[in-house]
Amino acid sequence: MIPIHLDGTAEFEASLAKLVARGADDLGTVEPAVREIVASVRARGDEAVLAYVQKFEKRTPASLVMRSFDGAAALARLEPRLREAMQLAADRITRYHEHQREQGFRYEEEGVTLGMRVQPLARVGVYAPGGKARYPSSVLMTAIPARVAGVRDIVLATPAPDDTLIAAAHLAGVTSILDAGGAQAVAALAYGTASLPRVDKIVGPGNLYVTCAKRLVYGDVDIDGLAGPSEILVLADDSADPEIVAADMLSQAEHDEDACCVLVTTSRALAEKTAEALGPQLAALPRETIAGASIRTRGLALVVPSIDRLADVAERIAGEHVSFHLEGADALAARVAGGGAALVGHQTPVAAGDYLAGPSHVLPTGGAARFGSALGVYDFVVRSSVIRYTADALLRHGPHIANFARAEGLTAHARAVELRMERLARGGDGDR
Repeated sequence: MIPIHLDGTAEFEASLAKLVARGADDLGTVEPAVREIVASVRARGDEAVLAYVQKFEKRTPASLVMRSFDGAAALARLEPRLREAMQLAADRITRYHEHQREQGFRYEEEGVTLGMRVQPLARVGVYAPGGKARYPSSVLMTAIPARVAGVRDIVLATPAPDDTLIAAAHLAGVTSILDAGGAQAVAALAYGTASLPRVDKIVGPGNLYVTCAKRLVYGDVDIDGLAGPSEILVLADDSADPEIVAADMLSQAEHDEDACCVLVTTSRALAEKTAEALGPQLAALPRETIAGASIRTRGLALVVPSIDRLADVAERIAGEHVSFHLEGADALAARVAGGGAALVGHQTPVAAGDYLAGPSHVLPTGGAARFGSALGVYDFVVRSSVIRYTADALLRHGPHIANFARAEGLTAHARAVELRMERLARGGDGDR
């Protein structure tokens, strides 16, 4: 069902090189169309957004922006087991992200007061896809960290929201809903319209058009990153259960035809048994067509001779989800750098992280886990430096500052310091 390559072979090296280089999605194929959409929304606002919703979604929203969406009633209408699961998830996501709050700091040394002030963004947009599936979990995973950070205005952009999305918006603290998807929704969030103030940051996954639009508006607003297809990297030894490994791989494959599902193992027997287990499980999935395309085109097993080599390969791949199915999982998880979320131990399914565990499931993809992080409270704040000098401190540091400035040819910098020092030497100004 999936190719199996042994370390040291040409096939292994070629496959690993392709994995390491992934993430370069060809946004260029859609960029001309997206540029046109973004420019049109920026120029024509609500009129353009509505026109694109009618064109691409074949509908006309009753209200483009909903500020009173009665989320409590939507939550009450949900099937009780789903309602209970969503409430539990919201509670757990909130508790986890409360641990991420930053307090800033302040200290004084020899007349110089220094500090860092942490303040929430005023307004953010969170995007939830509405194409191949609905993701109320993504609403919780994006909006709750923003709410915990203290963001006062959280706009959910999603096309034709149903009760599950509206209920999730209610639980997450969303303040308004933009009933639109695609690049037009991203542009509306970034530049504002008559009915929607512009936001400071846009977060959340989307398709190629959404990702391209986020890249184009970056700089006018902040973004969380450029999301690619979902990924799972399973690290396993002969203690792993091939049926469970196959199930975890398929849990990500069913997201998207381009989802990347990779097993790296020290056991060739496990790789072979996992490949065999994929077929029957795949055949039982309602989303068999999507998952099958992913497994056939992006599924792979790499067999390595040792744990050291396994760790090296894992770090090079830097997967979005890294699942540790082996003895000594905790020690290896602490050792492997680069990975959006570490799912540690045989009893930790990726789905736990996707829905209920607590950390946001918005994670870096395409190898960006080498330098990127899971979405968190820290994504919704700004950090400002605070600097205050007393007169004595400026007299002590001033000559050094002026010398440094003149060495760089910045005379005005130096004079701004020297004028203060001259006045202080004459007994003027004091320590105001």
